[in-house]
Amino acid sequence: MKPVVLALNVLAAEDAARIASHAELIEAPTPELRDAAVAQHGERIDIVLTIGSVGLTAREIAAMPRLAMISALGAGYERIDVVAARARGIPVTNGAGTNDIAVADHTFALLLSAVRDIKTLDRQTREGLWRTELPVKPGIAGKRLGILGLGTIGQHIARRGRAFDLSIGYHNRRPRHDAGDASYFPSLLELATWADFLVVATPGGPETVHLVNAEVLAALGKNGFLVNIARGSVVDTDALAHALSTGLLGGAGLDVYESEPAPPVVLFDCPNLVLTPHIAGWSPEAIDATLVCFLDNVTRLGEGQPLRNLV
Repeated sequence: MKPVVLALNVLAAEDAARIASHAELIEAPTPELRDAAVAQHGERIDIVLTIGSVGLTAREIAAMPRLAMISALGAGYERIDVVAARARGIPVTNGAGTNDIAVADHTFALLLSAVRDIKTLDRQTREGLWRTELPVKPGIAGKRLGILGLGTIGQHIARRGRAFDLSIGYHNRRPRHDAGDASYFPSLLELATWADFLVVATPGGPETVHLVNAEVLAALGKNGFLVNIARGSVVDTDALAHALSTGLLGGAGLDVYESEPAPPVVLFDCPNLVLTPHIAGWSPEAIDATLVCFLDNVTRLGEGQPLRNLV
């Protein structure tokens, strides 16, 4: 008998079909459908598929007596009640490592776009302006890249930074033995003071809310640039809006923001800001890898084998 999978995140039709070939799939990507699915099918749900920003609550876990696995499709799992799951002995897995390359590539797309102000240059070119009428934008090579969170994604970002001849610094809860030539900074403020570019690659959750605040942005300075490809909650949006609009920060590129999926309207009038809709980890290759990881765990669960990517 196929397991029953409740999917709480939006799935493309072809991805839903792949899952449905391995399981009975119940799709509930809206709050209304979610509540109805838990109420109607909770007694027979074996697996929940979700993402970090959508999560799964303790109340929902309690309503699923057969629940045997909770899977976050991506790396994040900040809104999954891991404590409630562990209390029931339910394993929680994620897709860590499946979209690292896509996220790292997108990080540099945002960084290059912000530093070189590509969005403005595109508009000015369409308006008929030539380079002699425009301010000269800074370059990338030879500068200092600070990474907040040198996990697997952070290390891919560092590798790309080295290709741009950037000096690499990072801040973690503790130094990494495998950081190579990257310099460890014991505080985020010290890292921001040193860096020309600061990339946020740390997990979300209560411990990292507004780590990047007004003081950190001021330390990064008027010639500094911020890129966030982690979670919107890590950056204080109001502080960022103030820093950008007053020239205290050189620019920013954001793939995530506190208001998502609603757009960050408070930032719309800020100069030198590039926005994308939490899409850094989305590429055909990355989406395929995340599904392969999830479906492999579905098979492993059914066969009693050890699961991949346990949280």
